[in-house]
Amino acid sequence: QLQLVESGGGLVQPGGSLRLSCVASGLSLDYYAVGWFRQAPGKEREGVSCINSSGGSTDYADSVKGRFTISRDNAKNTVYLQMNSLKPEDTAVYYCAADPIYYSDWERPTLYNYWGQGTQVTVSS
Repeated sequence: QLQLVESGGGLVQPGGSLRLSCVASGLSLDYYAVGWFRQAPGKEREGVSCINSSGGSTDYADSVKGRFTISRDNAKNTVYLQMNSLKPEDTAVYYCAADPIYYSDWERPTLYNYWGQGTQVTVSS
């Protein structure tokens, strides 16, 4: 059973940066695509970014393109989300999710079989 644990969230001022980590245990993350999602209070969970198993393909939501970067280190069983130029509207609980298939419609949360517990990101002055 693949287990995922997110970390790296916190409180940051607008324009600041954070790096989220998603560490896997139980199984190797080598064969899984990993997506980052976020959910703000009262809103649906939305896809932020996704990376395929090798790290050779990535996708981003329009709202974060040019500001967020997804990467992975399979030797460490970890996927990262570097978030720069943060805005108040980025405030949400951020989740990582994994699935063996890298979907073209990667933003759909229902496609992913494995989820972490989430980490809170708050962007506020």
